[in-house]
Amino acid sequence: MTSLASMTGFARAEGAHERWRWSWELRTVNSRSLEWRVRLPAGYESLDPELRKAAKGKITRGSFNATLNFGVDKDEAQFRINETMLAGVVKMIERVSAEIECAPPRAEGVLAIRGVVEPVEDTAEEAELTALRAAMVASFKTAVDQLVEARRKEGDALAKVLASQFNDVSELTEKAAAHAAATPAALKSRIEMQLKELLADGGVPEDRLAQEAALLAVKADIREELDRLKAHAASAQAMLKKSGPVGRELDFLTQEFNREANTLCSKASDMELKTIGLELKRVIDQIREQVQNVE
Repeated sequence: MTSLASMTGFARAEGAHERWRWSWELRTVNSRSLEWRVRLPAGYESLDPELRKAAKGKITRGSFNATLNFGVDKDEAQFRINETMLAGVVKMIERVSAEIECAPPRAEGVLAIRGVVEPVEDTAEEAELTALRAAMVASFKTAVDQLVEARRKEGDALAKVLASQFNDVSELTEKAAAHAAATPAALKSRIEMQLKELLADGGVPEDRLAQEAALLAVKADIREELDRLKAHAASAQAMLKKSGPVGRELDFLTQEFNREANTLCSKASDMELKTIGLELKRVIDQIREQVQNVE
């Protein structure tokens, strides 16, 4: 069973402690490394180290965004009028009324102005706040576990797609290897023909002829590239079953796939063989897109 994890995921967990209510919203998207962003209400910034500890080892790569939405029960919430703000608003209303004719403001309209009414600061005891913070961290852990599970499920889907694409690479590699232009006999015939063209010019020194022959052999032989493509495809399939993050390894392997496919296309002396190489490049491009989301 695959252990592949995606870097894309979402989770939400709610929590409550006495009169307080809150919810955590966690989101992750792909990134080259772990990027940590947590938005906490004023006064709760000190939770960050505990939250990092709770997520350590569970989220190792991706852009991690967490938001804490926090409040108290409506029945428990207490408010007061900011007298300074209200006096300023009234003075402004009187000034405007003296300059232009307008209807007097209604009380609910004045109270709706931001800052006129404000919540009473919580005066909870230290022990109560300690219990509240512990409960917040516990619900954060729940949200992290949900996020990990969401990323794992997405990883299962990614693994199936990648396994199919790696299989396509293997099949195209076998198709290229079986092509007549890639056989040793075809390679030998092509080199002999090119050497005859060199000899036709006359006066080619033996050492120069040996160098040209070796160069032609290297340029024409694609068996080494095919062997590496085959080995890379087998390694990629094995990586899908490894435990732990393998995104960076798969990304590197994709670059190796692309390098071998480019070389195959440049060496191909036959149009059909070159077409196979181009199809390989198309599949590898698709692999690269998928790998960008693997943790």
